[in-house]
Amino acid sequence: MSRRLRLWLVAVGGGGLAALLVAACLDLPAFGGDRHPYGDRAVRESLARHTANTVASVNFDQRAFDTLGEMTILFAAVLGCVVLLRQTRDEHRARPEPEPVALPVRRYALVALPVALLTGLYVVAHGQLSPGGGFQGGVVAATSLHLLYLGADYRALERIRPVGLYEVGDALAVCAYLVTGLAGLIGGTAFLADTLLPYGTFDTLSSGGTVPLLNAAVGMEVACAVVVLLARFLDQAVEIEKGAGT
Repeated sequence: MSRRLRLWLVAVGGGGLAALLVAACLDLPAFGGDRHPYGDRAVRESLARHTANTVASVNFDQRAFDTLGEMTILFAAVLGCVVLLRQTRDEHRARPEPEPVALPVRRYALVALPVALLTGLYVVAHGQLSPGGGFQGGVVAATSLHLLYLGADYRALERIRPVGLYEVGDALAVCAYLVTGLAGLIGGTAFLADTLLPYGTFDTLSSGGTVPLLNAAVGMEVACAVVVLLARFLDQAVEIEKGAGT
């Protein structure tokens, strides 16, 4: 294919896309109006499925397939990081030496760690009821573990952070999300359709059907992914610092 033909294809495709975007923008409701058809339908469908948090209903029910794409992007990023930053056969990682930590910092980190961890788990568990969910709670839970790095040293963090287990947890969480979606197909409905489980009592932990399951899978995937990413980058920082010191 010649360069001229490629430019024509880009121009025609871009022009068509621009025309569609302009047509869609011209049909949008006016600013400041009280007509919000998508929002009204989203709220109605959320309440019909006993999901108090409409955002969670959109993420893990009405547009759960989009969330699968976001989850896949994070998983691919972790996979790429693990492959690129893996230790080769001719590399030997030295044990980092412990460094003194100020007593106030140590106390604050060790006190805040369990509080932050419980907060992250709470945000994940209550994602279908209140603001938050798997993405937010997973990040909070993962970063809470690294308070041990601030309050103690890197070796203490390594003892509670076996990277291999978190890599397995990341993969299992993605599989759990996919299996939940495939269960809908096996049951005769659509992929990721919220029809497998009873909707439960409104505004309770057991409400929302499959929304809590998908939310928990995302929370586990995000938490494990963040831990693995930080572990790989911190290992590289330790290697660089060790190399500069020698």
